[in-house]
Amino acid sequence: MTDNPNMPTPTGERILSLRGISKNFGAVSALTGIDLDVHAGEVVALVGDNGAGKSTLVKILSGVHRPSSGTITFAGREVNLPDPGSALALGIATVFQDLALCENLDVVANIFLGKELNPLRLDEVAMEIKAWTLLNELSARIPSVREPVASLSGGQRQTVAIARSLLLDPRIILLDEPTAALGVAQTAEVLDLIERVRARGLGVVMISHNMEDVRAVADRIVVLRLGKNNGVFPPDASNQDLVSAITGADNNAVSRRANRRQAQATSQEAQP
Repeated sequence: MTDNPNMPTPTGERILSLRGISKNFGAVSALTGIDLDVHAGEVVALVGDNGAGKSTLVKILSGVHRPSSGTITFAGREVNLPDPGSALALGIATVFQDLALCENLDVVANIFLGKELNPLRLDEVAMEIKAWTLLNELSARIPSVREPVASLSGGQRQTVAIARSLLLDPRIILLDEPTAALGVAQTAEVLDLIERVRARGLGVVMISHNMEDVRAVADRIVVLRLGKNNGVFPPDASNQDLVSAITGADNNAVSRRANRRQAQATSQEAQP
């Protein structure tokens, strides 16, 4: 993994460390030698073009796929993630892009889906209190926990999905395209939500194609290209550097525009 000397040193405990993670599907190599660190209280943005391996890496971390080679270290010890239940029990929660919510059920039922209190005789009161507690900790704007999810906005649905992921007190949350297909106001709501999750001391891995969203909340930007590490950048890295790392081409529309602007600025400074 390419290290950037200008990167700030993370202050939180290193929760997750990947070394040499590779994944092959038959003759196809989806990931090759991936290294990744996630610390407590930081947001790591995972960016790359389509087919770069981002979703495959998240599925490995969430226990959906098993790596072909490499090691996963969690809280200082090497671990295996044979299934999603093992990842969740360890402290790795995942919110996939489709959110996996049941639109006909209310907010409480979605948060506790599969984890109901006293399933033989549901403790509705305790579940509702816990749901409100989680949502209040996230400063969520949910009108009622008895509202069916179908009546909520995209940002509110994302909030419910994240609240459900916090139910078992994870240490890391993986967010797959959390702001995709959201409007401006809903995107701002979700980004605020991510900052509040970071403030709780959790590590957050965020996949996004939106560079402005990434810059708004990320502490580090990790670029994948063709299934390999291709650089680690601070959130104030230039668009030119990020696009070059993502595409593998220094000569592109962004770099040409930056060069033109630099030439114009130099020309203006040279004029008496």
